[in-house]
Amino acid sequence: MSDRRSVNRSMFWRVIRRSMFANHGRLLVILLALGAGAAITAALLNLQVDAKRRITTEFRSFGANVMVAPRNETDTRTVRLIDEATLDEIADRHEGGEITKIGFLYVMVTAQSSSALKAGKSSKVVLAGVTGKNVQHVLPSSYVETSDMRNESSTGCRVGVKAAAELNVHPRDQLSLHTADTSNGCSVSTIDSFGASEDNEIFTSLLTAQHLADAKGKLSLIQLSVPGTPKQVERYVDALHQQYPGLEIGPIRQFTEGEARLYTRISGMLTATVAVVLILTALCVMAAMTNVAMERKNDVGLMKAIGGSMRRVLRLFLAEAALLGLAGGLIGAAVGIVISIGLGKAVFGVAAQPRLIVYPISVALTIIVAILAAYPLRRLVHIRPASVFRGEE
Repeated sequence: MSDRRSVNRSMFWRVIRRSMFANHGRLLVILLALGAGAAITAALLNLQVDAKRRITTEFRSFGANVMVAPRNETDTRTVRLIDEATLDEIADRHEGGEITKIGFLYVMVTAQSSSALKAGKSSKVVLAGVTGKNVQHVLPSSYVETSDMRNESSTGCRVGVKAAAELNVHPRDQLSLHTADTSNGCSVSTIDSFGASEDNEIFTSLLTAQHLADAKGKLSLIQLSVPGTPKQVERYVDALHQQYPGLEIGPIRQFTEGEARLYTRISGMLTATVAVVLILTALCVMAAMTNVAMERKNDVGLMKAIGGSMRRVLRLFLAEAALLGLAGGLIGAAVGIVISIGLGKAVFGVAAQPRLIVYPISVALTIIVAILAAYPLRRLVHIRPASVFRGEE
């Protein structure tokens, strides 16, 4: 019994090998169709998987995405502040990665440059005291003017481009800062463009701002750059709510919602394109399989005449289609992942990383398409051996 099965199996694969290579032109057409479909599918799926991480990274470059602030008071005359110790208590990491934490203390000051001081002119400006590591990550900016020279006897400060224009200051100029009760000075280190309301502000050390505001150990606001997907950021915000019920904590909506919306659109577009490509691939293969069905009528008639069951005959052709799908998928998916690296560089400016999960999925989809495209072979079920041998259609 085992010898008979071995002979049948050997004959089965011999027939498949002979039938597959009987028409090299048709074989090439089917492999090209399946390979091209697999390549495009793998490239788009790899971009889709990589896009989520890329979009998250790109949005993080815009700055903070979570804000921690005091709760609003019904009495608007009361200004609530946060203890500076809260900044240290907030965890440095979460499931999405390392968190960048920056504390701010805002105070309204009267600012005068050296030239304006002589003329008796002054301007009201918002002064922001800043503390934390990697401030540029949370508060990104570009230098408009800069200088390596520093006045060691005074505190350095960064001035927003609009505030610098109003105060008429440049790097190395001295600024005099006053509140109702105290004063301080700073040396302008850079003129920065933030592209937002920060262009109207002056940035200095937290200690200087606390001195001018008479608010030792206090912060007005904490901004966090939290890496991860929108869902991970939301879970992190929920955890902070439980840890600090007395504070106002929430994501900066234009970033988190915009990120989710953009990824949904890109993912939907790529998924729809993959579906269209697979349908077109199936149609191309189906057209080739129709010719196969016409060419194999005599072979099927002979198989049925010598006692071959229709189930075994169909299994033979489906195995042939699956092997063609496997070959086209293995080659095409590998080419597609390589293509996606270049596409990622063109779209995101950074080459897409190959995702291993994409390769088996693309190959599996190609095999499924090849098997489904073999539908025309069902016509062979109704072939009658006698009609074939008589030369009837």
